[in-house]
Order: sequence, then C-alpha cells, then structure tokens
Amino acid sequence: MEDGEDTVMGDSHTFPALSSNQPRAQTLLTHLGSHPTPTLTPSHNPQATASSSPGSDQSQSRGSGMGPPDRLAKTSDTGSSSADQFSRLDSLVEPNSDWEDEDMVKPGLPLASLATGLCYDHRMRYHCEVSPESDVHPEDPRRIYYIYKELCRAGLVDDEESARPLAPKTLERIPVRDATEDEITTVHTDAHYAFVRSTRDMPNEELIRLERSRDSIYFNKLTFASSLLSAGGAIETCMAVAQRRVKNAIAVIRPPGHHAEVDKAMGFCLFNNVSVAARVCQDKLGDACRKIMILDWDVHHGNGIQEAFYSDPNVLYVSIHVFQGGRFYPNGPAGDWDMCGEGAGLGRNVNIPWPSQGMGDGDYMYAFQEVVMPIAQEFDPDLVIIAAGFDAAAGDVLGGCFVSPACYAQMTHMLMTLSDGKLAVCLEGGYNFKSISKSALDVTKTLMGEPPGRLTGTAPSKAAIETVRRVRSIQASHWSHLYPKNTVQQIHGDRLHDILRIFQSNQLYENCKLTPLYVYRTAISQSFENQVLARPEIMGQAHPVTNKMEVHNVWLADSLKGYIKWICDKGYGVIDVNIPKHVTRESTFGRYEGEDDDRPTATEELAAYLWDNYIDANQATEIFLLGVGNAFHGVVNLLINRGTYCPIQLDERMLTIPENLYKRVNGVVSFVSENPVRAVASHTQTWLSKWYRENSLVFVASSHGIWNKDLRRPSKRYGTLVQSSASDLNQMLDLHKEAVFEWISDRADGADEETGDEDA
Repeated sequence: MEDGEDTVMGDSHTFPALSSNQPRAQTLLTHLGSHPTPTLTPSHNPQATASSSPGSDQSQSRGSGMGPPDRLAKTSDTGSSSADQFSRLDSLVEPNSDWEDEDMVKPGLPLASLATGLCYDHRMRYHCEVSPESDVHPEDPRRIYYIYKELCRAGLVDDEESARPLAPKTLERIPVRDATEDEITTVHTDAHYAFVRSTRDMPNEELIRLERSRDSIYFNKLTFASSLLSAGGAIETCMAVAQRRVKNAIAVIRPPGHHAEVDKAMGFCLFNNVSVAARVCQDKLGDACRKIMILDWDVHHGNGIQEAFYSDPNVLYVSIHVFQGGRFYPNGPAGDWDMCGEGAGLGRNVNIPWPSQGMGDGDYMYAFQEVVMPIAQEFDPDLVIIAAGFDAAAGDVLGGCFVSPACYAQMTHMLMTLSDGKLAVCLEGGYNFKSISKSALDVTKTLMGEPPGRLTGTAPSKAAIETVRRVRSIQASHWSHLYPKNTVQQIHGDRLHDILRIFQSNQLYENCKLTPLYVYRTAISQSFENQVLARPEIMGQAHPVTNKMEVHNVWLADSLKGYIKWICDKGYGVIDVNIPKHVTRESTFGRYEGEDDDRPTATEELAAYLWDNYIDANQATEIFLLGVGNAFHGVVNLLINRGTYCPIQLDERMLTIPENLYKRVNGVVSFVSENPVRAVASHTQTWLSKWYRENSLVFVASSHGIWNKDLRRPSKRYGTLVQSSASDLNQMLDLHKEAVFEWISDRADGADEETGDEDA
C-alpha cells in the first residue's frame, strides 16, 4: 500500500497527505465522520478543528467525493459544526416520521432484569391429619417442603440451606399473609367461610367424624390458619406478577384449592386459592388485569374453578385432565368436553378430557399446540395463572400418567409468551415427592430464563388425537382461530349408517341371496332388527374449513363382501352380522355421537341370540365363527358361555366339554387391530384353552401391544396368533383372505371326509 492510501471496509480510498504535526489516526477518524459515534468522534482541540477548516487539504478533498456531505457544512464562520445538527442526524426519529417518542424502544431489558418470585411459608405444613389411618396421606404436609428443598439444592434460593454457588439472580421472596374474609368471600359463601373457620375450635373427636363424613378432606385445629395462608400466598403471588414487582412467580402453597366449590370443601381443598386470587386481582387492578386465563394441568378436573367462572366472559378456564367417562375424581359430567360455559361466559370454559390414564408428553404437547395456545392467543389475557398440579407426572400413583419435568417446562415456556410474560404458577396436587420436586424445579428454571429440556417422545396417542380434535371441533364455534368449523343446519335427516345397512341388505340379496334374519328381542337393540348385515367402513376427506363430508370425497370400504361371496360360492350357509358403533334410538341430527357404552354387552347378547334361535335350533354343523374388530369379543364370550356339556376323550383324558363347541364349531377366525386380545379360558373347564388354541386363527396387527418385545411371550390362551403386517382391519382382511380361505377349506373338507357329510 502506497503512502497516502488506506483501506476502509474493504474499499481503497485516497487520503490527502498528513502534515507532520497532525496525528494520522485522528485524521482517519475525521474522514469516517459521516456517521459519527461517541467512541469515534475526535476530541475538540485546536489542532483537530484546524484540520477541517475551509481551505485545508481535507476541505479540498470534497471534490473527490470523500469529504463530509453538504448537510454537515458548518453554519458559521467560526469553523465549528452545529451540535444541534449532529444531534438531529444521530436521532432515531427522522424529520416528518410517523413514529412518536412514546413508540420508541426503551433501552436495555427492563423485564428480563426483574427477578422471578417465590412464595413459600412453612406454616402451611401445619394442616395435617389428627388421626392418620395410614402411614402416608397423599396430601402430605411435606409436599411443599420437598419442592422448596429442591429449589435450594439447585441454588435458586438465597437461603442458608441452599447449595453454592447460587444462581446469578436468585428467586425473590414474596411475603405471605392471611387472606381476608372479604377476599375469600369473593368466591365462597359466607357460610362456607364460617364452616372452615369453625374447625379451629372443634375437639379432635369431632374433627375426625367430620373427616369421615366429607369428600376426601381432613381437618385439624390449624387447618383454617393454613388455608388462609395458602389463599393469601396465591393472592400476593398473582398481585406481584400483575403489578410487575416480579417478572413471574411460583407459589409453593398448600392446602390445594381447585376442587373447592363455592360452598363445599372437597378433594383435599378448603378454599379455592387460584379463583380467589383471580377475583382479587380483577377487583383491585381493574382494567389493568381484567382478562385472566387459568390453565389447570392437574390430572383431576378443577370443578371448583369451573364453577366459579362458568358464566364469566373475562376468565378463560382451560383444564387438561383424566376423565374416564366421568368415573375419575371428582366424577360426574362437569369435566366433559361439551361443558363450554354459559351465558356471557359461553366458550370461556375449555375441558380436554383424557379417556384414560397413561397419557404422556406427546399428548399434552399436542393439546397445547392444537387447542390451548390458539385459544389463549385469541383471548389475549392480561394475566395467566397456572393451577399447577403435578399429579400427571411420571411416578404419581394417583394420576397414573407419564408427563416429564421437561414437558411441564415446555408448557410453561409456551404460556410465558402470553400477557407480556405475566405468569403466576400456583401449586395444586401432586403426591409423589420426587415427581413434584423435579417437575416444579424445571418449571421454576424456565420462569427464570433457562430453556426447557428436550422431549424424547412427542408423538400423540390415538386417544389424545381423538380427544383433542373433538374438543377443537366443539370449541371452533366459539373461537375464530380454531378449524374446522361445524356449520350444521337444524334440519331433519337420517344417519348414514342406517341408510347404508338398507343398501347393503339389497346388495347382499342380489349378489348372494342373503335375506334378513329377524331379531325378536327389543332389549338387544332396534338397530339389529332386520339388519344382520355386512360390516362397512366409511372413509373420506372432510373439507378443511367447513368440516363437511362431501359425497364425492367419501368411500365405502367393506372387505367382508369378498369373504361372503367366497362362502356362498362354496355352498356354505352364512350369517353376516353388523355391530354398529352407535344405535340410533332417536333423531339427533347434527350432534356427534361416540361409541355406545353398552356395545360389548349388545354384541354378546346378539351372538347368543343368533346361536340359540338360528344355529343351535337348526342343528347346523361344521360351524366357523369369524370375528372382526369389536365383534371378536362376542365370539369369545359365545365360546365361553354357550354349549351343553358331555364327556369326551381329549389328550388321553376324559373331560366334560360343550358338545356344541366340540362337535359343531370347527374353527374360529378373528381379526384384531386395536382392541385387546381376549384370552379364552375357564377356571372350571380347563380343556377350553387347549381346544381354542388348536381350533383358532387370530390375526393381530403388528402395531398391537401384544407384540411388545419387552413383554413376555403371549399366552397360549390367546389362541393361535398370527402377526399381520397391516394395521387397518380392511387391509388385514384383504391381506390374509387367501390364507383364511385355505384354512377353512382344509378343515371343512377334512371334516366332510371323516363324517361323509356333504353339508357344511
């Protein structure tokens, strides 16, 4: 590089020669002054000023385009530039800008610099049993201590018990106080408050009697005091978050509250802590905290919270819980998916009811992504409160689910994107000390800014997909962000499965000369009358927005027709039975109907009816039973429960077995995709399992749990199992059709040769 040249940002520029008394670095900085910064601006000294005066070498360099632009020209003959002009040039707001001063970004990280709050008081442990009936009650006073201890071991609390070194910014303690009577009665009745208060003066004998007469609740003389602290802690936690005294917060409190109803203590809960806190925030903060979202991930439905806000348009309550058709605590229909609120609060109540225990990370994340977050973002709350029961965590015996600490952290992280990060976590249930401690720790770390841990299993189960999609379908009418929409008009119509059975009856008569068998027993169901027909499966693609199933996008699949035709061609008699998932008893146009609860019983009754009135009565022989899907259970129960008994020789032993089964049923073929595989066994008839194994062919989908390599080899009582590479029933029927035909032919033809009987 030659003298007088320098390179700036990769481009070569020619600079005037430097005078001997002028520092090179200073001259270079002067020529970079088109966007001066405080660190690059040259110091104001006479020498520097002279270097940019008119007539100097630098001013002459403008002709080459390297000098400052005209708008930097000096405004006076003194040779000094206007400070005001430099200030305007550096301003983030240009002249005539649409931006106002209040729209400008504030420097720094004002929210991130705030601490996460922690509410905890050991006096809440004073609520305990007077006379324990077992070694450990699930709602153990030590629950909150183990969570607090875990936070200390992680160095998150500035406490003498905490491990060192501490986190750079530890949890800020939120003082606990007693909730007042006025605050409690914003949710509960005066009578309920008076009842809980009265327990402090009751003798122990009366407290024990009270415990035995109430719904899953115990009392002692300090129950009232602990309950006031728990509710007061929730209030102070939510107020601290809503008023931005802390960034967010977790309240490690007990006794829990989400089951407590307006006038009733139940389910370990005395006062409804979260509901009281939400009401107090609304009353004290007004429009600054008008809309509140409560997310309840406790494994049990929060019936008390739902009751408190069921008609309130300003409180969105979302609960993810095990429901089991209303048989899981707190029992009843309140936690079902069609409980959406009422009046002004219609759509503000969202229940995601799991059909069974055993749900895991993928199920909860799917519910969050498909339902919880779209609704929450549309609701746009001013404050989010988590009713954080950790009894869905892996290891909790009462919950029986498998949610990991990382999943709780992931859900927390998603909720932190709402309400400008104003999030308060209030402890509810959770009864395994290790599970609640690890889960609460991960949630707290996420609140403090740590990223959530990675999830290993994120695929939702079929039960979760069905539940979440059903909830989304129901809630879509209340929220514009949810699709598909159901736009069912209130007109009269017939359910398609009833129409199809009439069509199939005609088809089977025309092609195979099958005629309906009448069922003269109303107790079985009207859907079976005149409809002993083939089993169809409807497949189609619904419209992505309207959810309408248009006829040109619907297909009727019935692989059993091929079986029926083959049987008829062979000259065998056939009874083809359809077991509908839903029995049409009344016109319910436009309403979704799930599978009937009594379907297994109806299947068994129908199979027994057909045996008694058509098969046994006509002395039919060489009988083959074919069960597909749910109908498999009807076949199994028929084998176990029907038949007259006679002594026969089997395996060198004289045994008493059903004559009908031994002499007349030649084989059993079953196809099982998702349903449990039933064992055929009897405590009194020990021959039955062996007979079934030798005379059955049970095709089971490869995805079925019975093939789990971690489990022991399937029992022989399940029959002769064949692992199918298909998973769908129609696919399985098509795939194994030839094998079934050959198996039936060999057994039927072999039996004919032995008996000389041409009829099958």
